[in-house]
Amino acid sequence: MIIDVHTHFMTCECWGNEWSDNWEPVYGAPFPEVTPEKYDLAMKDVDVALVFGIRATAANVATSNEKIAKFCSETQTKTIGFMALDPSDDDVLEQMKDGVRLGLKGIKLYPVLAHFDPRDTKFDSFFEAAQKYELVLLWHVGATPSPHGDLSISHPLVIDDVARRFPALTQIMAHLGHPWQRETIAVLRKNRRVFADVSATWSRPFDGYHALVRAQEWSVVDKLLFGSDFPLWTPKVAMDGLYDISNLRAGTLPYVHKETIDQIINQDSLTMLKLSI
Repeated sequence: MIIDVHTHFMTCECWGNEWSDNWEPVYGAPFPEVTPEKYDLAMKDVDVALVFGIRATAANVATSNEKIAKFCSETQTKTIGFMALDPSDDDVLEQMKDGVRLGLKGIKLYPVLAHFDPRDTKFDSFFEAAQKYELVLLWHVGATPSPHGDLSISHPLVIDDVARRFPALTQIMAHLGHPWQRETIAVLRKNRRVFADVSATWSRPFDGYHALVRAQEWSVVDKLLFGSDFPLWTPKVAMDGLYDISNLRAGTLPYVHKETIDQIINQDSLTMLKLSI
């Protein structure tokens, strides 16, 4: 079974001007509007997909719980919906309760744009509630093309701080924390309930090569989950890109084993994350 743990439901209505002002100039592409039909076509190569939007109140980006739940009900793909929350919102605990009522099983968090510092203990009630509801947290970790982004709160060591305070909380660091993959691997190694997805890792082959070799050397391949980052890429493109990295050779240097990619793509992510369809 192939599980894609990183797919987005995206509409212009939810994103305001953030894409056109700050992302399109970097990616050189118009807004990638997602419909159930486009989603199902892209997901034909996977068995199950986790899907979420983004909420960052400071950037005027917000995907409601209702939109995610409705989208999941309209796809033919087997999906598990995650709510998108911003702990800075005064009513965030009510939003979380509402998401649980709608059957959403995790939370996408985007501190780099939302401008909340997860290390601040004022957010502990948020993490306590997420732990009580047994929700999985999926963090955007690492870079952003947006000038408004605060990279200081998008570093893997920020997640280590949360994991030390809430060791039973299941967490996923997106994109293997690029460009801080080495630090992400250190966080994975020491925190039992923290995982990372490899979405976009293949898109910068030099970084991806180093990251996956390090994952092998530090024995954390079993904590890496497949993710495509759709709609930026489809699962098929992501899988092909990962296998391309395993074909890279640099003289006598270590390389990424094909078996490593096989394991990541076929990882039993649902069991690892304690999720069910």
